[in-house]
Amino acid sequence: MSEAAVLCEDGLLLGSDGCRRCFWCVGDPLYEAYHDAEWGRPSADDRLLFEKLCLESFQAGLSWRLILGKRGHLRRAFENFDPFALARFGEADVARLSADPTIVRHRGKIEAVIGNARATCALIEREGSLAAFLWRFAPDPKRHRRPASRVELAARRESPQSRALARALHARGFRFLGPVTVYAFMQAMGLVNDHLQGCPAGDDCAALRATFEVP
Repeated sequence: MSEAAVLCEDGLLLGSDGCRRCFWCVGDPLYEAYHDAEWGRPSADDRLLFEKLCLESFQAGLSWRLILGKRGHLRRAFENFDPFALARFGEADVARLSADPTIVRHRGKIEAVIGNARATCALIEREGSLAAFLWRFAPDPKRHRRPASRVELAARRESPQSRALARALHARGFRFLGPVTVYAFMQAMGLVNDHLQGCPAGDDCAALRATFEVP
């Protein structure tokens, strides 16, 4: 552990700026900014939700830090994750993207993102919004206890809700979105708040969730 980070008794880390944060982000400015300003904050923005589904599918088998570092390139390559624009991509686009060294060059994942864009467009047409569909699977925040340690957080890889949502997405044509990937999405987009107990960012997320209007 670097001198800039001090392990707290509850598993949080105290960084060089004096702020307590979840252990997984401390020491990396990009990761810390993501943790402080994005991770766990509820959203009903269809584009943001779709983007995160795509990024989580790209992350499967890789590190989230790698995907976060490539996010700008991925946004450029995938039309800022506008599902209606992506739904028009064809085989030539798949070939072009598969040769792009700035993104994750996994043909199956690239094809899945395009297919998931088409599935999202169809879902929006049926349901009115992607957000309305996804938030049906959020657990009651009053019954979701934030983890008390890094061991407890690491054990939260999936849930009954993430398994149900993964099945529902699969039934609607989505790919590369299993229950573990979906649970990571739920953590990131505030459907669950898994900041460690005592993390100020987690307290902020809880306050936002209390006033959030579920679509």
